[in-house]
Amino acid sequence: SVAVNFRILWLFLTKYCFFLSEGSDCIKANAQSCGECIQVAEKCGWCTDDFLKQGESKSARCDELKSLITKGCSKAKIENPRGSISIDKDKPVTNRKKDVAEKLKPDQITQIQPQKLSLNLRSGEAQTFKLKFKRAEDYPIDLYYLMDLSFSMKDDLENVKNLGTDLMREMQEITSDFKIGFGSFVEKTVMPYISTTPARLLNPCTSNENCTSPFSYKNVLKLTENGQQFNSLVSKQQISGNLDSPEGGFDAIMQVAVCGDAIGWRNVTRLLVFSTDAGFHFAGDGKLGGIVLPNDGKCHLENNMYTMSHYYDYPSIAHLVQKLSDNNIQTIFAVTEEFQPVYKELKNLIPKSAVGTLSSNSSNVIKLIIDSYNSLSSEVILENNKVPEGVSIKYKSICKNGVVGTGENGRKCSNISIGDEVSFDITIESQKCPSQGKSETIRIKPLGFNEDVEIVLNFICECECSKGGEPLSKICHNGNGTFECGACRCNEGRIGRLCECSTDEVRTDDLDGNCRKDNGTDICSNNGDCVCGTCECKKRENPEERYSGKFCDCDNFNCDRSNNKLCGGHGRCECRVCICDANYTGSACDCSLDTSTCLAANKQICNGRGTCECGVCKCTNPKFQGPTCEICPTCPGVCAEHKECVQCRAFETGEKKDTCQRDCSYFNLIRVKDRDKLPQPADQSYPLSHCKERDANDCWFYYTYAVRNDTMREVYVVETLECPAGPDIIPIVAGVVAGIVLIGLALLLIWKLLMIIHDRREFAKFEKEKMNAKWDTGENPIYKSAVTTVVNPKYEGK
Repeated sequence: SVAVNFRILWLFLTKYCFFLSEGSDCIKANAQSCGECIQVAEKCGWCTDDFLKQGESKSARCDELKSLITKGCSKAKIENPRGSISIDKDKPVTNRKKDVAEKLKPDQITQIQPQKLSLNLRSGEAQTFKLKFKRAEDYPIDLYYLMDLSFSMKDDLENVKNLGTDLMREMQEITSDFKIGFGSFVEKTVMPYISTTPARLLNPCTSNENCTSPFSYKNVLKLTENGQQFNSLVSKQQISGNLDSPEGGFDAIMQVAVCGDAIGWRNVTRLLVFSTDAGFHFAGDGKLGGIVLPNDGKCHLENNMYTMSHYYDYPSIAHLVQKLSDNNIQTIFAVTEEFQPVYKELKNLIPKSAVGTLSSNSSNVIKLIIDSYNSLSSEVILENNKVPEGVSIKYKSICKNGVVGTGENGRKCSNISIGDEVSFDITIESQKCPSQGKSETIRIKPLGFNEDVEIVLNFICECECSKGGEPLSKICHNGNGTFECGACRCNEGRIGRLCECSTDEVRTDDLDGNCRKDNGTDICSNNGDCVCGTCECKKRENPEERYSGKFCDCDNFNCDRSNNKLCGGHGRCECRVCICDANYTGSACDCSLDTSTCLAANKQICNGRGTCECGVCKCTNPKFQGPTCEICPTCPGVCAEHKECVQCRAFETGEKKDTCQRDCSYFNLIRVKDRDKLPQPADQSYPLSHCKERDANDCWFYYTYAVRNDTMREVYVVETLECPAGPDIIPIVAGVVAGIVLIGLALLLIWKLLMIIHDRREFAKFEKEKMNAKWDTGENPIYKSAVTTVVNPKYEGK
C-alpha cells in the first residue's frame, strides 16, 4: 500500500539523516558508494574490506582513516585517492639583452613560467604550485594614440603632429621594437550631441574656422614602425566640433580594443594613450539621442570609420574593462588638470591603467607617456577567468626584496624593474565535483601581458575500485545492484545492505517482527532502525563508538571504566564486556599481572613482607607500609636498634656490657682505624646503613650495619671514640673578669655622660631665666623733688 511504502521510505531516509547535525563530516554524509565518500572531505576514506559487524550499514565504510583502521579495516583495503600536479609545458623565462645582435620574435619571448599544468583535484584537498614572472628586457611595445579632435583640442593637435619621430626616439631607450598608431574621435553623429543642420554637418565650427565634419571614431594610422608616416598623417588631421561637453571617447576605446586586425595589434605590450580635455559619455547616455540598443562589443569599422555610433549606445565601464582585459591593453589617460579627479576615479575601475596630467597644449605628452609606461610596467597583477562552481583560488606573492603579500595583495607585485623575477604561490581547491563533465580549464595571466598559464582541472569523482564494479551482481540479491568497492550500489527502487528489499514488497508487520529481540517491544533495542526487516544500527557522534549485533543490542562503549578510561585503557570493549590485553585482568582490565612494580630494593617482592596484587603490594604485617612494604613508622631505626650491642662489643661500655656475650653475638664485628675506612653504599651490592651514636660520656662512635644474603650481618666500627675536649678554666675566668671590668667602666662612662648632660641643661635654664629678668623702674610714691619751678605770670615768651 502507499502507506506501507511511505513508512519504508521514511525509515530509510531517517537512517541517513539522523546524524546530519552530529559526528564527523564523513559519518554525517552517509555515503552509499566510494565515489560519494571521497567527495565529502579530504580526510574520508572508503573501506572495501569485509569488516562490518552485524547491524552496521554500508555507509559505515566511509570514515576517517584512523577510525576505519580502529574498526578493523585493513589499511591496504582503504580507498583514499590523492590529488596531484603535473607540469605539461615548462619553458624557462627569457634572459634577453637589448644590445645583443640577435633579435627574438615576440612569440619567442617568455615572461611567465610554467605555461601549462594539469591538476588532479579531490574535494577538500588543496593543490599549490609556484608561478614565476620575469620582465624581459627590450620587450616589443605597440602604442596607439587616440586623440579627442573636438575644437577645444586645436592647439594640442599642433604639438602632436611631431609626436611620431620624437616618441620613437625616446622609446628607443626602452625597446628596439616599437610601433605607433593614431586614431581620433569626436562624438556620435546624432542630435543632441552635434548639430545636424546641413551647414553644421559640413563645418561644425563657428566664425571663420575651417573644421572637418563630425565623426564618432576614425582609425587614422594602423600601427607602424615609421615615425615619419605618423607625423605626415597626423599633420593632415583637422579639428571638428560638437555641442555638448562630454565626448564619445568610450565608443572609440571599444573599437580600438576589439578591432585588432584593423589596428594592427601584435602579441606584445599594448598601450592605448587616450588624450582629451573633457569628460565622457557612458552606457545610458545614448537615450538622449534615441539610441537604446546596448553596445555589442564588436568591431564595426568600415574604411577605418566607426559606422554604428547612431545604432549602439555607449559601452559601460564594466564592458570596457572586460574588453581591455581580454585584449591585454593597458590604458594611459592623458587629460587636463580640470578632469583629473574624474579620470582618477575611472582608473580605479580599470585595472592596469594610469592617469597623467596633460598640459593645456599637450607639450608634455611624451614625458607623460614615458612616465605612465614605467609606472604600468613596474607592477604585475594576476587575474584568472571564471572558475567552475565549488573551485577556489588563493594567491600568495613573493615580490622584490622578499616582500610577501596575501589575500588581494597576493595577486600583485610592485616596483619591478627590467630583469627582476618574482614568484606567486597559487593554491587551487575544489569542494565538489562539477555537474557537467570531469574536466575544466582555467587561465591565469598577468594583466596587460599577452602570456597566460593554462590549467586543466581534472576532478577525482570516483575511486579506482569502481572501475572493476560488477553490474547486476548476484551478491546484490540476485542482480538488484552493482557490486563495487566491497559494497552494493542498489538499483532504483531497491534498499538494504545487499539490495535485498523492494519498497513495493515488504509489509510493516515483517519489518517490526524481524527487528524485535525475544519478541520484545523495542525495535532494534532502540539503537537502530528497521530497514527491510533488518536492523541497521544508529551511528554515534564519536566515530569510534558504535552499536552492533543483529538487534543493535551490543556496543563498544558501555564497558566498565577505570581511571575514567574504558577498560582501564588496557583492553577493548566488545558487546559491553572488556576483553583485556595480556598481563591484565578484571572487569575493567585494571588489574595488572606484572610484579615488577612490587619489587623492593633488595629484589624481593614486597620486601618479603606482603603479596603483590594487581601490581600493588598488600603488606601482611600491619606495621609495615609503603609501595614495597619497606616503611615501618613504629619501628626503631637500624642505628638505634644495634647501638647498645655495638657499644658493648667495640668499647665494653653501655647498658649491655654485662650481657654482651649473650645478647650481642648475632653480628660479625670488624674494627677500622678511621671513618674513611668504613664501607660506602655505592661499593656494596646489599643494603648498608651508616650510623653515628653518642654514649653516656657524650663521646661519638661511628659504624655501619649491613646484611648479606639475608643472614650474614656485618658491623664495621671506628675503633676510637670522638670525645669532646674539657673546658679551659683560665680563659674562662679571664674572660669573666674582663667582662665585669668592661661593664663597670661602661656604666661609669654612661653615668658621667648623663651628669654632664644634666648640668648643661641646668646651666642653660639658669642663663635663660637670667636673661628674662626685668627690674621695676617706677617712682617712689613718697619721693619729693628738691627743685621748685616758679612761672612769672607776666612773662609772654618774648
